Amino acid sequence: MRLALPCAAVIRLVVGLAILSFMLSVPVRADEALETQSLRIEVAKGKHHDFTVEMAITPRQRERGLMHRREMAPDRGMLFAFGETRQVLMWMRNTYLPLDMLFIGRDGRIRSIHENAKPLSEAIIDSKVPVDFVLELNAGTVRQFGIRTGNRVRNALIEQAGQTP
Repeated sequence: MRLALPCAAVIRLVVGLAILSFMLSVPVRADEALETQSLRIEVAKGKHHDFTVEMAITPRQRERGLMHRREMAPDRGMLFAFGETRQVLMWMRNTYLPLDMLFIGRDGRIRSIHENAKPLSEAIIDSKVPVDFVLELNAGTVRQFGIRTGNRVRNALIEQAGQTP
């Protein structure tokens, strides 16, 4: 009888650890809500295009990005904020959506663009220049709206970064 109590406790502990291990191994739900903000890309001569973007600000949010998503509305995207100016390396691991990536400086200007990133690829996508932000949009958006390097991106977080020394 004395062995039953410790044995039951060990079984509960093992089962609890197994459940915890399983929960930690399951990817974060793709539909987990992130903060959203409006974002505007100013193209040529007063023309602009508006989007609603999810904000990837923390290391965990940036690491997850758009992984495991199967769809994204045409007027949506994700803005990655790095909190510093540096060369950025991205990839498409576990990302099912083809994406256009816009690499944006602290001043809100697009510094470089990578169009039509291949889903699920682990190839490195290099910003090629130091940037503070990366905007991911559905593939084809850059071509559709005539977005180019040098265009300005306006968003509350980008504006705030541009005002700090």
